[in-house]
Amino acid sequence: MVNVGVVILPQERWATGRERWVQVEQMGFAHAWTYDHLAWRSLADEPWFATVPLLAAAAAVTSRIELGTFVASPNFRHPVPFAKDVMGLDDVAGGRFVLGVGAGGEGFDSQVLGPSPSRGERTRRFIEFVELLDELLTSPVTEHSGEFYQAHGARMVPGPLTRPRTPFAVAAIGPRAMALAARLGQGWITYGPSSDPAAGADLAAQELWWEGLAAQVTAMDQAEAAAGRAVPLRRYLSLDGAPVFSLVSLDTVLEGIGRAAALGFTDVVVHWPRADGIYAGDEAVLDQLADRLPGL
Repeated sequence: MVNVGVVILPQERWATGRERWVQVEQMGFAHAWTYDHLAWRSLADEPWFATVPLLAAAAAVTSRIELGTFVASPNFRHPVPFAKDVMGLDDVAGGRFVLGVGAGGEGFDSQVLGPSPSRGERTRRFIEFVELLDELLTSPVTEHSGEFYQAHGARMVPGPLTRPRTPFAVAAIGPRAMALAARLGQGWITYGPSSDPAAGADLAAQELWWEGLAAQVTAMDQAEAAAGRAVPLRRYLSLDGAPVFSLVSLDTVLEGIGRAAALGFTDVVVHWPRADGIYAGDEAVLDQLADRLPGL
């Protein structure tokens, strides 16, 4: 069985957006997510709300569905105050919160607080970020002096409801990030290899994407084996990392789910269809997918 989740972008005022979160749970999806950005790509000049209060509100109006960030990054987060946010979200959600976390890209978020780091610095920063979050969320008091972060007498009382801490789903495509996911994560997130959105329905481009994804899976298998994990990672795939939007049709999304399952993914994620632009599609396809969930 494959768990299916939905990303709801933080673009609607809560009076409107509330119904989407409630509806995703009522439709039977396993998890619901939102991006953790200050602005994002082609939507940078459109409405965009803060992640933590949105997820807290979503937690208050749902009761079953897992909720998470897809994904949080160090681009504008410091581990100490963010660990408090994570603890708070875990508490409001009653242990249903999953922290999706990644290294951060080179887009709008990367320079809002100052010059963006080099790629090597960003990887080192990400590793320290996740390691310190792990320490903060499992210790009542933390002392840390690192390359990028300091924490002195950082208190995290009473700690998360989920023990030993809130689960981490680590976005990773490179060897160092995959090793981090295998060492400290409870899940692995991938968007697959980079793809050209203009390729759209080009079958050759789509097949190339699936081949690249299979190579990532093999690399993650090796990282887990090297880490000697006793419990396998949950594996999350964003189907919309592919050149074609997953919800362009029911056949497209069902094929994607089947191929993801064959590669060993336990979970897939799609995006709530937008009216235009990126992730544009028909909400009726999401309804059709919901009707098929019991058979997946």
